[in-house]
Amino acid sequence: MTTAKEAGRPASRRWRRPAVDRPAAFWLLAVPPTAWLAVFFLAPVALAILFSFRPDMRGSLFAAWTPSLNQYASLFATASYWRLLGVSAGMALITAACATVLAYPVAYFLTFNAGRRASLYLLLLLVPFWTSYMLRVMAWKFLLGSEGVINSFLSYAGLVDKPLALLIYSRPAVVITLIYVWIPFVTLPILAALQRVDPALFEAAADLGASPARVFTRITLPLSLPGVLAAFFMVFIPTVGEYVTPLLVGGTRGIMYGNIVQDFFTKAANWPFGSAMALVMLAATLALVALALRLVDVRRWLE
Repeated sequence: MTTAKEAGRPASRRWRRPAVDRPAAFWLLAVPPTAWLAVFFLAPVALAILFSFRPDMRGSLFAAWTPSLNQYASLFATASYWRLLGVSAGMALITAACATVLAYPVAYFLTFNAGRRASLYLLLLLVPFWTSYMLRVMAWKFLLGSEGVINSFLSYAGLVDKPLALLIYSRPAVVITLIYVWIPFVTLPILAALQRVDPALFEAAADLGASPARVFTRITLPLSLPGVLAAFFMVFIPTVGEYVTPLLVGGTRGIMYGNIVQDFFTKAANWPFGSAMALVMLAATLALVALALRLVDVRRWLE
């Protein structure tokens, strides 16, 4: 609506909304991330698919070869790889579940109880991101080691006679370290989901006599469930193929499927078999995610 002051100005001096070339703006914003995704994600996946049908590594990298299913046949015939994939999926499931459960109260506190200090607490939550991932994992190696803080305290308190071997170079050590690493990441999508909940719903529920527990189970949790599921799968999907953390704190007893894939690409220099293993892991992970989304009906929780 034009004000009286604006009406008295010449038409040439009135403010006009700048003309925006929508197609040009769309391409300017869409092309760079699309190109980045194509070069650094789609192209490597396409190369992995291509190499998985290569019978061997004889000849140059891009030499002519006849497509073959030998790599997949060898993989499906080796039961130990499938057992390791199942163990890795189980470890990823435990890690994702524990990290999500532990991160939810943090996100809840930042949203509803932190008040003006929420930004400060969120900054403190993100402080670990300023440190190298390797350093954070190595810190847990010193904490869980035979002469680390935990074993030293247990020995000093007289609770154990000798250091607990379970705490280091084992699968529990890998799970504990991964939970610690993922909690700050998991908190963010849950925090975003909780911040979208309308506070008026809590007031209406309180006026109707609902207890805090009932408000949480009937309002807060259902409305934040999409963020919870997003956080869960954000942890589960990459953890299935994790190899850095098992390498540092898992040892030979904490090895995961991703470590075998890495060995075939580096130590064995068998890229075709490593590509086949990676693609099978990707397909199995996506199948588990699709099954979980089919079993967990988000719309039922939102009703």
